[in-house]
Order: sequence, then structure tokens, then C-alpha cells
Amino acid sequence: MERPNQYSFVFFFTIIAASGLVSFALCLAAEFKKSKKNDLRLVGKQCYLPRSPAYELGIAALICLSVAQVIGNLFTCRQLQSGEHSRGCKVIKPSVSCTLLVFSWISFGIAVILMSGATSMSRSQTPGEGWLDGECYLVKDGVYVGSAILGLLALGSTLGSGAIRIRRRQAEENRKVHAQLDQ
Repeated sequence: MERPNQYSFVFFFTIIAASGLVSFALCLAAEFKKSKKNDLRLVGKQCYLPRSPAYELGIAALICLSVAQVIGNLFTCRQLQSGEHSRGCKVIKPSVSCTLLVFSWISFGIAVILMSGATSMSRSQTPGEGWLDGECYLVKDGVYVGSAILGLLALGSTLGSGAIRIRRRQAEENRKVHAQLDQ
């Protein structure tokens, strides 16, 4: 008989994977729709860069990635909570599951910084204002793709952490059942 944890894992896995894939696809689309050098216009000595479709795509990718990361971590942290508090004050070494969660947040943070900067550069840069100090900036090739890959790494680490924890919990439950049967 399957346990409710397996159903919830499949449900959350599906939500996280779908959101992650949508974020990935939106980043790839933003990479192709970002402003190009020939979109840059000069008004006198000042530059002007019109808003690119990458702006909306980048915002949507950030939202999808953030939703997936938060849902994934809430699910994984719920799995990490143990029903028994028998550890007391013992010093415990970090588990693989916790290490994956830390890696997930680091990857997520870098992906968000890259996506946010690139998305910000994709909005309209008016003459005299530009993006920074009156200068116009273009997003370098590969920034959206790099952030998409980092986003997938973050979500993969989160899912891996949850899967490891669920397997450990199931193994503990199986040991308890076998111990009760042996008595």
C-alpha cells in the first residue's frame, strides 16, 4: 500500500518541475527577445533603448522560479521535521539533504541576481537616464540561459533533498514495522 507521503511528493514534484520548466522556457525566450545592438538609438549624444519583450518574460521567469523554490523548500522542510525529538543536545553533522538545500538557495540567489539585472536592463532606457548613470546597457549573450540553468540546478537540488528525506523516513518506518513484527 502506498503512503500519503508518496502522493504528496508526486504532487509537489509536479508543481515544482512544471514551474521550473516554465521558468526555463521563459528565460530561453527572453534570451532570444532581448535588445540587440541595432535596437540602440542615439538622440544627440544620449542613448535610447526601447523596452524589449525580454522584460515581461524575465519577470514571469522570476515569478515562476521563486514560486517553485518556495514551495519546494516548504515541502522539503516539512519532510525534515521529525516527529521524534530524541536528538536532544547532540551535535549532528549536516546531512546530504541539508547540504542540497543550501546549494539550492545559493544557486537560486545567483539565478535571481542574474535574471533581475538582465530584466532590469530590458526595460526602456530613456535618453539621459539610461540604465545606470545615463549610460545604456545591453544584456550580454548567455545571461538568461545561465540563469535558467542555475534555476534548474536550484530546483533539482531542492527536489533531490526532499526525495532523500522521504526515502530515509520510509526506511525508518519500515524498520519500526519490522521491529514490531519481530517482537
